[in-house]
Amino acid sequence: MSKEAAIRTGESSPPLLFRQVSPGPGDSTMQFRLLRFWDARKNVKGGPGILLGIELLLIDAEGTVAQGFIGQNRRNQYEKELKCGMIYTLTNYYASINKVMYHVADQRLVICISHASELRKVEEDIEAILTESFRIHSFADFEANCDLRGDLHDVVGHLKLVDGHPLHERPVLCIKDDSASRKVLVHLQLKDGPVINVYLWDKAAVNFRVKFDACADTPTVVLVTTITLSLTPSVLPRKLCLSSMSSSRVFFDEEVDPTKEYLAWLTTNSAVTSLVNPVEVIKSETLTISEIAVFLKRQPAQVAYFDCIATIDDVKLGTEWYYIACKDCQTKLNRGPTTLLCPKCGNENATAVANYRVELSVYDNDEQCTFIILGDAGKDLTGRKATELIDAYVQENGGDAAELDVPLPQCFTDTIGQTKKFRIKVGHYNFTSTRMSLTATKIVSAAELPPKNPPLKTPAVTEVENTELAESSGGGASAIEEEKKPKRAKRSG
Repeated sequence: MSKEAAIRTGESSPPLLFRQVSPGPGDSTMQFRLLRFWDARKNVKGGPGILLGIELLLIDAEGTVAQGFIGQNRRNQYEKELKCGMIYTLTNYYASINKVMYHVADQRLVICISHASELRKVEEDIEAILTESFRIHSFADFEANCDLRGDLHDVVGHLKLVDGHPLHERPVLCIKDDSASRKVLVHLQLKDGPVINVYLWDKAAVNFRVKFDACADTPTVVLVTTITLSLTPSVLPRKLCLSSMSSSRVFFDEEVDPTKEYLAWLTTNSAVTSLVNPVEVIKSETLTISEIAVFLKRQPAQVAYFDCIATIDDVKLGTEWYYIACKDCQTKLNRGPTTLLCPKCGNENATAVANYRVELSVYDNDEQCTFIILGDAGKDLTGRKATELIDAYVQENGGDAAELDVPLPQCFTDTIGQTKKFRIKVGHYNFTSTRMSLTATKIVSAAELPPKNPPLKTPAVTEVENTELAESSGGGASAIEEEKKPKRAKRSG
């Protein structure tokens, strides 16, 4: 038989099941559905990789999944006739047990197309052969198998963050920057474990972005196939990470049975969505103010989260302590002729809510800077929502909240002298700003400054008024009376 006739439409042969296949050459006929296929590459550092051929994912009438392989030298002969979901028969093959490749099926034998192979397309569909099959594993399975190279698994869970954005923000993921669009970081909550990082690369990332943006409703559940497992090498405690491969595919809420089942479970167990705050899943190590400053100076611009222990020294006056935000996305609203407009949602009649924005002067053992308290961090600090404080002032003084100049509540001034562990978010603007002003999104807990290490040498000091420190961090007068400001020592040189 000529190579040109290797793929043709014909009658199917009596099928041999995958469990009956033995290592080595075989001349029996197998029948299967082609679930997926993808390029097989050998990774090369700094390059696109060496193309080795085509990998196939096959399923037989018993639901057994096996891998197939077409070498690069036979690629042109078969590639055009391969179509996902179609039924094929294969006669004459080589079953390899030693082929070095990632395993995406429980069947360890790899069905290789040889020079004598006859691959035939069956035009009639066979309903008895499943159209999809997944190897979904639990967190316990991932944890047990991490850093064991060779097996690829599927994962399903509900989304907590997409590229650092909570779902309520409904981020737009398709962007013009091609280099950025080829990576997506997803924080995924599993049924039986903590939130894990899932890194989607190249085709999987592009597929995720396009499908996410195309969904009418924000997707909640996602399934990613054939991911590889690893542990972060330098972060303690070490964290489990999952990464996509060239074979990976992405499915959302109602696309396949596992996502449908997970979505149904999530509907009846809605409390699990609040077990982990989206900010919590990207919690990093605790740094000092100086260490955050070094990070901003030396690292490329990015979004990152840190914990920082600091003492509240003062509350900045002279600026509004709250802003009017969109209830859905927390973005500051613009006032239109008759309604409030949200520049992010595009809602021309947005529902308004008051959100905190308070500037605190803080310090630790080595440095001083400004923390901007936003949103829930203000409630964490005072125990009350911004709306409650505004309403209380209006009730006491009468009038309309929109027309009253509501002063800074006393409860903020009462926090002076308290030491807290703050959740700090740094954004791209922090890497170019000349002012050390950090955004605090959460008060993690009450805390104490760690013991200060004694200096090796005692430097010469000059006394500097506290006003100089306040001016250096920019904007606003102090809430502490001028005559009560203490002197502070400043290192010379």
